[in-house]
Amino acid sequence: MKNKNFKRFLSSARRLGAAAALGAAFAGCAVGPDFHPPAPPGGDAYTPTPLPAQTASAPVAGGAAQRLAMGQDIPAQWWSLFRSEPLDQLLRTALANSPTMAGAEAALRQAQENYRAQTGTLAYPAVNAQLGAARERAAAFGGAPASVFNLYNASVNVSYIPDVFGGTRRTLEGARAAVDFQRYQVEATYLALTANVVTTAIREASLRAQLQATNEVLDALRKQLTVLEQQLQLGAIARATVLTQRNQVAQVVATVAPLEKQLAQARHQLSVLAGKLPSEAGMPEFALGSLTLPEQLPVSLPSALVRQRPDIRASEALLHQASALVGVATANQYPQFTLSAAYGSASPTVGDLFKRSNAVWNLAAGLTQPIFNGGALSARRRAAEAAYDQAAAQYRATVLAAFQDVADSLRALDSDAAALQAQAEAEALASESLGLATQQYRLGAISYLVLLDAQRTYQQSHINLVQAQAARYADTAALFQALGGGWWQRAGTNNPQ
Repeated sequence: MKNKNFKRFLSSARRLGAAAALGAAFAGCAVGPDFHPPAPPGGDAYTPTPLPAQTASAPVAGGAAQRLAMGQDIPAQWWSLFRSEPLDQLLRTALANSPTMAGAEAALRQAQENYRAQTGTLAYPAVNAQLGAARERAAAFGGAPASVFNLYNASVNVSYIPDVFGGTRRTLEGARAAVDFQRYQVEATYLALTANVVTTAIREASLRAQLQATNEVLDALRKQLTVLEQQLQLGAIARATVLTQRNQVAQVVATVAPLEKQLAQARHQLSVLAGKLPSEAGMPEFALGSLTLPEQLPVSLPSALVRQRPDIRASEALLHQASALVGVATANQYPQFTLSAAYGSASPTVGDLFKRSNAVWNLAAGLTQPIFNGGALSARRRAAEAAYDQAAAQYRATVLAAFQDVADSLRALDSDAAALQAQAEAEALASESLGLATQQYRLGAISYLVLLDAQRTYQQSHINLVQAQAARYADTAALFQALGGGWWQRAGTNNPQ
């Protein structure tokens, strides 16, 4: 008998919960603006003047001509186009161990759980069960004896706020936009990390090449100094000539330490990007000769860029969230409805607790209509609209900066290719001039000052050539980063189109 009473109690509680859930279906329309992603900028070019079909070329390492493949997608692992296994391995390590990536992914999980919590709190009725027991002593009045009794109760309480004007839906819409923002922040962090690793590896290779070129020049100057000192001992030249050469050697030596410092700092930065301490061993070394300059560069169309740059998508998510908050502020100006119900049983004995005769219940509905609040609700809506305008302006600024990044990278590719071509020619001429001046000086046909000038010219042109070679690799990495890095090509991500 007791079991039947308890089942009857549970059945009534279920019907109560179902009625509340049915009330959730009678939600009205959502007030406030419906969000639509901004249209991409018009036009089919990144630069005001057409770009050449391919860049200039030079007969040196890193001097290959590069062709732009408009409309082609960037591969997810765009750094593989440099064809460097050590670079690929370092990036795998960095992506697995980077605390920056781990922090971004944790922030995404937090946003997802917050959204789930808000959905559970706002979108569904709240159902709570309560079971209690009390022992009471009633006061004595009019000579009646005081009494002591027990009271047992069990109840199910349901409460729900119908989303008549869409305030709850707008709140959840904003929470979903916050999740999207964090998702694109993860992609932006991924892109920044991979780009930083690649550009730092290129900088290390450039510094290593500059250091090697400086040591080669220094070796040649020291050999020349040895010859001059021998001539001084024979009385063939003045001491001032030897001092001038020694000064030239000292000046070149002074440039070695700063290059070594910058190289060490680049190595330290690579270690940290890979999630390692600078003191840990096993980091690969990079040289320009170990990198291959990609000759064909996939370039996304301008109309696709706004869907491929994670920073633009993140800014769009913030704009979406601001739009939803306008809807929330608008809904707060309308009436708010509440529904509540409770079903339970109360009895002085546990055995009779679930008898039908001891059942208690209640139903309640309420409506709250703002009448006067000093203009606070209207001011909050205007503030939300202003916040939306601010987010729209920030979105526009992000789009403009993104297109500038691509335009700058494309022009840098063309200009630096031409600069390398000119620098390669200048270095070749300076080398030839130095060789000729050295022979003429040995024959006494020119003064030492002419030889010294030829040495300085070759030294500077040789260093400039190495820097121009590294610039082409760095420009290529910058273009891939500016175009979004191909994150949408990875498994588990949605195509942004």
